[in-house]
Amino acid sequence: MLAPRRQRCRTQRGTTMLEVLVTIVILAFGMLGLAGLQSKIFSAEMESYQRGQAIVLLNSMIERINANRTVAASYVLAPGTTLGTGDTQPATCPTTAATPAALVAKDQCEWSKALKGAAETSGTTNVGGMIGAVGCITKIQDEEHDPGECRPGIYLVSVAWQGLNATSTPPVTCGQGSFGADERLRRVLSARVSVGLPACQ
Repeated sequence: MLAPRRQRCRTQRGTTMLEVLVTIVILAFGMLGLAGLQSKIFSAEMESYQRGQAIVLLNSMIERINANRTVAASYVLAPGTTLGTGDTQPATCPTTAATPAALVAKDQCEWSKALKGAAETSGTTNVGGMIGAVGCITKIQDEEHDPGECRPGIYLVSVAWQGLNATSTPPVTCGQGSFGADERLRRVLSARVSVGLPACQ
């Protein structure tokens, strides 16, 4: 009687070239997705940083106007004029101000430097601000001292800068035309300052 033949079992060892190529393609798509996500995260972080800077600078000028409210109207800039990037403010601001009018000039100069990012430097370059930041101060309502009217002065303080992604066009005109043809790249934060008239009855 013949002995039964042993059945040979074939076991697969290693991986085929096709499986390796499929794995590489899948990993490549995953890495491309991660790269795109990282770019969006950087963009969102930069937008958030710039907005935070704008809030700080907006509050800074509001506090300056409130502290020197007797001459609040002197802070108003001529139509089409901005402080910050591209302005004609001196490189060095006065250290003291003897009169309220001199304090206006000092405040405007210091705000201009802050808008240009002078709070943080790398070598001789200002890097602490937003992209192309400018500030605007306009009058919304004149003060009216007449006892029958007695209206406070109302001013609009705005900070504008260039965003990284197009969103929607801001309704406030501060910085209009300063950031290229696409107005949807312009970002603006604004706040009203109301200067009361305590002596007005």
